Amino acid sequence: MKVASENISAMAPLKPLNRAVTGTTRLNQKASISTRSRSSLLTNAQIRPKRKADFSPVKENAKRTAMGDITNNKKNEDKKKTTLKQPVKKTIVQVKTLPSVRTVTKPKQNENVLPPLAPCINGVVTRATVKNVTSGQTAIKPKETLKEISNVSRIKTRLSNEFEKTEDSLYSSALEELNDSISSSGAKVKEAKTPPSDEKSPNLSVVSFVAQQLQNKLNLGNHEVPEGVPDFDKENWDDIHQVSHYAMDIFNYMKSRESLFDITDYMDRQVCLTSWMRSLLVDWMVEVQESFELNHETLYLGVKLVDFYLSRMTVGKETLQLVGAASMFIASKYDERIPPAINDFLYICDGAYTCRELVRMEINILKVCDFNLGIPISYRFLRRYARCAKITMPVLTLARFILEYSLMDYATVTVRDSKLASASLYLALKMKKISGWTTALEFYSGYKLEDFEEVVILLNDGLHKKPKSPLMTVRNKYSHKIFFEVAKIPLISNEELFV
Repeated sequence: MKVASENISAMAPLKPLNRAVTGTTRLNQKASISTRSRSSLLTNAQIRPKRKADFSPVKENAKRTAMGDITNNKKNEDKKKTTLKQPVKKTIVQVKTLPSVRTVTKPKQNENVLPPLAPCINGVVTRATVKNVTSGQTAIKPKETLKEISNVSRIKTRLSNEFEKTEDSLYSSALEELNDSISSSGAKVKEAKTPPSDEKSPNLSVVSFVAQQLQNKLNLGNHEVPEGVPDFDKENWDDIHQVSHYAMDIFNYMKSRESLFDITDYMDRQVCLTSWMRSLLVDWMVEVQESFELNHETLYLGVKLVDFYLSRMTVGKETLQLVGAASMFIASKYDERIPPAINDFLYICDGAYTCRELVRMEINILKVCDFNLGIPISYRFLRRYARCAKITMPVLTLARFILEYSLMDYATVTVRDSKLASASLYLALKMKKISGWTTALEFYSGYKLEDFEEVVILLNDGLHKKPKSPLMTVRNKYSHKIFFEVAKIPLISNEELFV
């Protein structure tokens, strides 16, 4: 999916990455300048001696620095001190022999003997009435006691071995707490004690009855849908993967948490950074996400952590890439099933930082965000709105391109993620000439068109800007056929947005 980009000329005060191009493919050698020194430049005939990290990405061109040569530090190899070999002292260990101990074995008494059983009294079996068994004989339960035990109703039974669970005992442990909670609700005890009976699967009927009682008590899924709006949650009510019972409540809760993660205009306080440096960093983070094949949620959370950290801490330009790498490392641990190893992130930074530096930056970011990684991101809102309105995949992919391209625009940092998702979806619908902001989108998003008109214009202006060669990762990514080549769709003017 990566298409070759043009050579990047050095700019003051930032020296971005130089890229060598041959034809339509990028060379394995990138004329990247390590942040430690210029001595590690590669030529077409040279091969980097450093061993590639385990589980590193398949792409060989993923390793590069995001900012270029931004420090004058020397290689760590020149700073290594030779360690003196000290002679090893030989120690002689004398083997001590312990005196032999005589072990005495006693015969086990009452082996294989069970305590006697008493008849069933009030549904409880007591042990008393089995005949005494002499030593050396096994206790055999009479047929009468076996019949009495089998007739006892199974109340609050627990099985320690999960592999021996049967249809009768499958829900027994779960029903204990549910029945207790319903019985403690006062007036509803009588209704809860008489669940509907089912001869084939009595336990399943009890579970469905209890679930219905809890649903009525918690008032889940009782959302009034306007006329003409498809009830997406009701249509997928029986799908356990859709969590339709409380999906609306989840996203309403996420919208209420957006105020906790508002980001102000922080670039004026950053003495050593510029918005161009941030755009270069985000472009590099997109390339990391593509190289490791990470989830898009990981990318959005990583960018959000970068902005959240920069809005509260002052960072030098030599550590900006370290902030981006540590943020992606944290986000991959949070969202990925198998996150990349720490050596992989050190490798893609081209040896600019050590393992200790990356771990310390990871700790600093977690402390700044107070270990609260449940940040609402725009990508989750976009998927929810598009699915509820039954948007086709090409339109959703176009909205994803608009949203991901806006990550590099510093002007979108202060906008809330739910509004960014709504504006990108609306702009995609207008570019495809399908429809405007429908009543279904208005209901599920909670926004009217007037609430995010300025955001739509902001995103459209960002698409009309002339693309720069250092920031072509997102455009090249969505120019591929797997993404329906949405980056090549003709743009529209601001006058056509609200027609």
